[in-house]
Amino acid sequence: MDDLSPRGTGHNPSAPQGGRGASDQSGVAGIALAAVLTFALAQGSWQWFATYIGATLLVVVLTCYRPPGGTRGLRSSYVPNLVGYALVVGLCVAIALAPMLQRWAWLFPMTGTRDQCAELGTYESLRVEASLANLAHLADRDGAALAHARDMHRQDAVADCLASTTTLWLPVYGIGTALLVALGVWSYDRTRPR
Repeated sequence: MDDLSPRGTGHNPSAPQGGRGASDQSGVAGIALAAVLTFALAQGSWQWFATYIGATLLVVVLTCYRPPGGTRGLRSSYVPNLVGYALVVGLCVAIALAPMLQRWAWLFPMTGTRDQCAELGTYESLRVEASLANLAHLADRDGAALAHARDMHRQDAVADCLASTTTLWLPVYGIGTALLVALGVWSYDRTRPR
């Protein structure tokens, strides 16, 4: 008699290996939700904490959840599971890269946008100076404070401009990563001995 219990010697090929199954899917869904909330709640400039969150979620996905395997037919759950896994990995990578994409022109050139954001920063600096011009006695008291206020407003305007452009382009990086992950997992599955 074939015993399919965990203590038996029989092996049920349809059972999830390593105790994984529905809990994996809900875990990956939870990580995706955490990444989406991080993405949705991010306001203003992308901060380095987003890199920490994205990298942490990525490590959790890669260490705790296996890419889908098993049946490879389009009617099986393999394709939806592979797409879900790849999109979650892509989302985590996009969140981890966001501050770098915003700050490093060599990583994300954004042709023309960086110049426009710099011009917006100059405008904001001039606007702050003009708004404080009525308070001439403040400039007489502490010119360094006025210069500091102008610089801070200029930097904030540039960072917000770059952050909003980065956010617009993040899905491209996320989907690109997801495609690479899906192709990698699919190729590995095809070459792996059955």
